[in-house]
Amino acid sequence: MNFFNYVIGFILILLIWALIVEPNLLFVKRLKVECEQLQNTRIVFATDLHIKPYEMPRLKKLVRTINRQKPDIVLLGGDYVNGHRKGRSMPVQDIARELGNINAPTIGIIGNHDGWQGKEETVQALEKNGIKVLVNENIKVNNLYIAGLDDIQTGRADISKALANTSFPTVLLTHSPDTFPDLDDENILLVLAGHLHGGQIVFPFMKPFIVPSIYGNKYAYGLIKENNKTMFVSRGLGTSILAMRFNCPPEIVVIDFFKKQ
Repeated sequence: MNFFNYVIGFILILLIWALIVEPNLLFVKRLKVECEQLQNTRIVFATDLHIKPYEMPRLKKLVRTINRQKPDIVLLGGDYVNGHRKGRSMPVQDIARELGNINAPTIGIIGNHDGWQGKEETVQALEKNGIKVLVNENIKVNNLYIAGLDDIQTGRADISKALANTSFPTVLLTHSPDTFPDLDDENILLVLAGHLHGGQIVFPFMKPFIVPSIYGNKYAYGLIKENNKTMFVSRGLGTSILAMRFNCPPEIVVIDFFKKQ
């Protein structure tokens, strides 16, 4: 009986951790990328916010954490809203208003949840608050081109259009990493993606639990190098499908560019 009680207690602790504690953590993942043209430049990448109606404290914490990194540019990977229907999400206008408090030029793309709840409304809300949204287009910020693809589920990702008239170095934003095999432009220094949330639930010595990708776990998380291309897939910040995380905490990614000595 005592052993049974211990097991039940252990399971309850794991559930509390996965449902309440870990989803509200916020890690800062640091990445260094060699690029002489961008030396001493810092980018912060944040994706898959999935802000629920009651999560303004989590959103404010995110903005504070981003600002503490003192970024030169902030890139957003989409899925600002939560769920398929608006009632399960904080209004995108409120999300965009708080994101407007980021103290750096901020550029984003659209995710599938944003498309389901209203792409045009999302774009308008973000741009009203000073956040440029790229839909198969690009923008130049100082020495860097930033290109953004449309979401592949709710729109059409046009790679040629997104990269038109760019040169090296270009950072390409794609909500889903499933576009990575189709990217072969030599001007792309780095691809940044999200969507897969790192699997959300990752039991030790096992593959991630939830990975909505046609490539399975191949692009679930981390720095991926393939055919002279480099992509970083972030675990993101929110949850989807299951409102829990285990061994896969939320993160923002701080990217520092350096010149090789």
